[in-house]
Amino acid sequence: MKVGVVLNPVAGGGRLKRHWPEVAASLKKHFGDVDLRETQASGDAERLAIDLAVNGCELVIAAGGDGTTSEVADGLLQAFAETGRKTELALLPCGTGIDFARGLKLPRGIDATLRHIAEGKARAIDAGRISYVDDHGALASRHFINIASLGLSGATDRAVNADKRKGRVSAKALFFWRTVAEFIRYRFQEVSISVDDGAPIEAKMALVAVANGRFFGGGMMIAPDAELADGQFDIVILRAAGKLGLIRDIRLLYGGRHRNHPAITILRGRKVVVEPLGDKDKNGALVDIDGESPGRIPATFEMLPGALALRY
Repeated sequence: MKVGVVLNPVAGGGRLKRHWPEVAASLKKHFGDVDLRETQASGDAERLAIDLAVNGCELVIAAGGDGTTSEVADGLLQAFAETGRKTELALLPCGTGIDFARGLKLPRGIDATLRHIAEGKARAIDAGRISYVDDHGALASRHFINIASLGLSGATDRAVNADKRKGRVSAKALFFWRTVAEFIRYRFQEVSISVDDGAPIEAKMALVAVANGRFFGGGMMIAPDAELADGQFDIVILRAAGKLGLIRDIRLLYGGRHRNHPAITILRGRKVVVEPLGDKDKNGALVDIDGESPGRIPATFEMLPGALALRY
C-alpha cells in the first residue's frame, strides 16, 4: 500500500514534530516508506492531500488537529471527484482540537495508533459540504468531516486560534474559557433555518450546529446521538435565553446532557439552509467549519452519504 502523511508541524504546540524520530520509526515499522508532506500555512493540507491522492497514494494519514484532518478530508474528496479513485483517510491526532478523533475512540500513544491504523479496515462514513460567504464577500464552499456550525462557535474559533496560549494549555480549558468570554459579549442573532423540505424556522439564536460527528469545542458533546454513517445530520439549535443561565449550563454539553434543555431544539436532515433575517450585516453569523472560521452566513449544508473511506 502506498501511504502518504500530511503533517502539521505546529499542531499541539509542535509535539509531533518534536517527537518525529519516534513517529518516523513507527511509520516505517507499520507502513514501510511513506511520502511525507509538511504544511506551512492554512490551506496547505488540502492541496497536499490532493497531490498525494492524485499521485497514487491509497492511504493518507492526517497528522495534526481537527483543522488538518478537515483539510485533508476536503482534499481527498476533491481528488476523488477528479480521478474516481477513493483514497483512504486515517488520523494521527495531535492539536488544540481533536474532537473528531475523540469520537473514534482511538488508542493512546503514537505507536498504538499507527498499529491500529495498519491493522484496521476502511469504513465508509458520511461527509458534509458547506457553501457560505467568505471574509471578502465572495461565495465559497468546502467539505467538512465533523461539525459545521454558526454563531457563538464561529466567534469562539477566531478567539481560540488567535490566543497565544494555544498549544500550551489544554484544549478543554482554552475552549471553555474562550466560549464563556465570547458568550458574555455575544449578541444573539436572528436567522431563518430550513431543514430539507420543512417550513423555515425563525429563531433568535446563539448557535446552530450541523453535526456529522458528536464532539466539538474541545470536548463538548454537542450532538450526542450523531452517527458518522447514517446519512443524516443532527442539527442542534441553541436559542436565545438568559446568559447567566446558559453559561451555567455549558457544563451539560460535555456529557451530552442538554437534549431536554428548554433552549435546545434538535432536528435531523440531509440539507440545511441558514439565512440572516432583517439586517444582513447585524445577523450575518460567523460560521465554524471543523474548528476554523473562514466566513459567515447565508450558508447551505449538504450531506454526502458514504463519501469518505476512513480507516480506524
